[in-house]
Amino acid sequence: MRGQNRKITFEGNQGSLAARLDSPAGKPRAYALFAHCFTCSKDIFAASRIAGALAERGIAVLRFDFTGLGASDGEFANTNFSSNIGDLLKAADYLRSEYEAPALLIGHSLGGAAVLAAAGEIPETRCVATIGAPYDPEHVIENFRCKIGEIEEQGEAEVQLGGRTFRIQKQFLDDLAIHDQEKRIGALRKALMVLHAPRDEVVSIDNAADIYAAARHPKSFVALDGADHLLTRRSDAEYAAEIIAAWAGRYLDGETGHAPRTSMQVGPGQTIVSESSSGKFTQNIVAGGHRLLADEPVDFGGDNTGPSPYDLLLASLGACTAMTIRMYADHKKLALEHVAVRLEHKKIHTEDCADCETKDGRIDLIQREVELVGDLSKQERGRLMEIADKCPVHRTLHSEVKVSTREAGA
Repeated sequence: MRGQNRKITFEGNQGSLAARLDSPAGKPRAYALFAHCFTCSKDIFAASRIAGALAERGIAVLRFDFTGLGASDGEFANTNFSSNIGDLLKAADYLRSEYEAPALLIGHSLGGAAVLAAAGEIPETRCVATIGAPYDPEHVIENFRCKIGEIEEQGEAEVQLGGRTFRIQKQFLDDLAIHDQEKRIGALRKALMVLHAPRDEVVSIDNAADIYAAARHPKSFVALDGADHLLTRRSDAEYAAEIIAAWAGRYLDGETGHAPRTSMQVGPGQTIVSESSSGKFTQNIVAGGHRLLADEPVDFGGDNTGPSPYDLLLASLGACTAMTIRMYADHKKLALEHVAVRLEHKKIHTEDCADCETKDGRIDLIQREVELVGDLSKQERGRLMEIADKCPVHRTLHSEVKVSTREAGA
């Protein structure tokens, strides 16, 4: 099921602030707050794509227009970095009151500097992610440096930013000078991920290095190789969302009931599945050093926070099929460019299966469709389809399987 995207308004310091809440189809794993870039809006491509992608991964995201921008009330000329922080705190108050306080803060460009400044005043926040953020908020002056003299002399000036005209007042410059980001970042005491494009032409990669150096552990850095400052390519925005969701999961799930409440320790070759307190059927899975969720669809009484058990079974067979085909194609140096597998599980009556050994009742049918892309001969395609049936998971499903069950500790 698809999630929801709802328009919301809440009170800021200078009137109503316009927002959108991107929610997953089921109960959210956690809530996040997204701060957009300087003079941008909540609907900028990067914000909408990242919020939507995180919602697909179970994290609800509130994104809003800062005062004087987008559909929010107030005059931009009367705002400054401090008022941005105030807007973030108002947004956190709204989430806390109506839903759940934000456990994750995400900030893009100057919004990244703002979440670093606001994080210390939101005690429920456990992790912070910045994207293309400046180390010092004064970096934003680079957008209108040629107007600084006029602003200092006249008290304000009109500047062109992103093809639009904005009025910048001297109080904006004065406010930038009072913020000690180094001290704030050093005292963060929250998990931090710094995402930055190495060739960012708006905010150089040096800013990411400075943020990372000022922060204490736990901290992580991800290079958004090939991306531009605004993450205008869909693939870059979705990659950032995927990385943030995977990284934040260990901090969000660990303190919201999603972490395994079990004394079992996972060893090599082992998988642990344990109930989560966040939903009726939600399960935590720890496998191969990875964490993920399993659940049932809403129609079956679940919260749809993760794949169902049969979804995972199909995923296992599909992954094994694609990997086996790829290994064979590479070994034989075949011109296979891409392989994809589509699978479906259903129950059928035995009379509908001419080649089944079972003659009475119903059986499980897994239908598998393999797409082979590349300059392959008919013979090569036929051989690859034969190889599909030789993947280890396929063989396991067709062999005799014994499941031995005992109570832990017994």
